[in-house]
Formats: sequence, C-alpha cells, structure tokens
Amino acid sequence: MKSLNRYLVFFTLLVSLGFFYQPLYAAGKINLNTATVGQLTELKGIGEKTAQKIVEYRKKHKFSSVDELVNVKGVGEKTLAKIRDQLVVAETKKK
Repeated sequence: MKSLNRYLVFFTLLVSLGFFYQPLYAAGKINLNTATVGQLTELKGIGEKTAQKIVEYRKKHKFSSVDELVNVKGVGEKTLAKIRDQLVVAETKKK
C-alpha cells in the first residue's frame, strides 16, 4: 500500500510539472506573430527574402495557425513540415 501511495504522489507531481512547464516549452519556439527577420532566418529553409515575406504577410494577416505559413510565397508544405515543430502562433499583447 505504501508503494501505491508513493506511485500516486509521484504521478500527481509529474502531471503537475507537465502543466507548469508547458509555457516554457512554447517559449523556446518562434512565434510567427512576433518573430523578427533574423529569428525567421534561423529556421532551416527560410532565407532572408522569405523571412521578409513572412513579416510582410503578417502585417496584413495576423497568423492564427502555423499552417497559414504556406500562404506565404516561398514556403511550401515540405518546408513547413521541416520547421513546424519550431514554430508557434501565440497572441500578441496590444499596447
């Protein structure tokens, strides 16, 4: 019975930490709604011209999902598949 209680405590702690660290995990990703040209060029397959197109697209159309990146000329499905795990779309704070 003691080992079952320890297991439950450990499991509860593990689940709690998972929820706590979720924002930190997202923090390591590049936010399409706030990324600079320099940050975007760090992505494999995204050069300076394409990064600039992403920023220009964002000025007219705020990203609501990572999938929208294929709407930018120069970014196709294959490129998106390579970099998807490095991207996030998060709300931007209004000033």
